[in-house]
Amino acid sequence: MQKGFQRPIRRSGWAFPLPSFRYSPRTNPFVFWALACSLLLAAVCLNGGLLFAEPAAQEHGKAHDLSQGQGHGHHGFEGGASGWEGSKEGIAYSERNHHLAGFFVLLVGVSELLPSIRVLSVNWARMLLPGALLLMAIFLLVWSDHQAWPIGPLSFVETFFGIDPEIVQHKLYGILSLTVGLIEVFRRLDRVVHAGWMAPLPAFAILGGLMLFAHSHGDHPSAQKIAFDHAILGTLAISGGATKLSSAGLSSLLGWSRTKGDIVWALCILAVGVQLLFYSE
Repeated sequence: MQKGFQRPIRRSGWAFPLPSFRYSPRTNPFVFWALACSLLLAAVCLNGGLLFAEPAAQEHGKAHDLSQGQGHGHHGFEGGASGWEGSKEGIAYSERNHHLAGFFVLLVGVSELLPSIRVLSVNWARMLLPGALLLMAIFLLVWSDHQAWPIGPLSFVETFFGIDPEIVQHKLYGILSLTVGLIEVFRRLDRVVHAGWMAPLPAFAILGGLMLFAHSHGDHPSAQKIAFDHAILGTLAISGGATKLSSAGLSSLLGWSRTKGDIVWALCILAVGVQLLFYSE
């Protein structure tokens, strides 16, 4: 009988076929970075136009919403406490959304911390982080704003390209979370193997943190407290993302191991999750 070839034992594959989407180690994730830069440029232009629009144009938009009787509840009412912002219902809706987002962020932090301290080695747990990002993306794209598409009266175009920067930023967070979540799925399935594909996750933390410094809840009675909370969240996110991206440099500069950098990154993300979980207006 002919002796067969001896090969190392491989773990069993998935029960269903997966699409072929493999990059060689020499292939740079150029397509992603080109798309990310395009999205970032569009976001900067859009938010810049919204934040620095002429006051008269903004007042005209408010008056138009009021005359139509369908102000979308974020910046469509004068004196926010009489509209959605600052009302009991608006505060409850916003706090619930922040708490749920905090739960998802905590899952991301836990999934990054436990492998760093060599606690978590179960194969299925590798999908915890992308799963949390994808669930958070679905939540933001659907339920982030009560008057926005698809659950509110605003159309798709009015939601994603309207005059309300708060709604636009929420939806942009959802798009970024969806994109990075899909990348992390492919990374954990070994469908993309270049080291550059590790960068989108901490880059998302940095970009999201920067966006928080420009995030506004409009005419809210607790606007200063909300701005302060968002500044802390942004600082933690930027610090964690920068530590993760520069962990190789920190290891040589400060004598750290790569594991210490990963732990600092995970602790920053956990701190963001805890603050969101106890967020109040």
